[in-house]
Amino acid sequence: MLHEQIKDNIKGAMLAKNLVLLETLRAMVAGFTNELVSKNRKPNELLSDADALAVINRLARQRKDSIEQYKKGNRQDLVKEEEAQLAILETYLPKLMERSEIEKIAKDKKEELGINEATKKGALMQALMKDLKGKADGGIVKEVVDGLF
Repeated sequence: MLHEQIKDNIKGAMLAKNLVLLETLRAMVAGFTNELVSKNRKPNELLSDADALAVINRLARQRKDSIEQYKKGNRQDLVKEEEAQLAILETYLPKLMERSEIEKIAKDKKEELGINEATKKGALMQALMKDLKGKADGGIVKEVVDGLF
């Protein structure tokens, strides 16, 4: 299980004295504990891989938002730290689809649903996100859908 694997990796990070890895792994475990508590489960239980991936995805999005904000604030020191943590988080996430793959699926789904009006764009987006959940970046999917109309 992913949750167990990450807990075990903490020991290795401590022994290697890799502070960025250790901090990131601890943030993941804290996120897992918060998720368990929010679902009225005991904090010492283990999350399913799907729930663990959802938490890691949330943490990765938070890092991306932070990077954006720190760049606006001209804080390169903090940008580097967040980017290092994001890189570690992404090693635990499945590889996301390329834009070209998303474009092909979006075109096929548009034809399948018979959508040819920009007013139905939301329905297409919803159908695509249902199919591509966890496989594609929502921002890229939105750009692709906007480009189709």
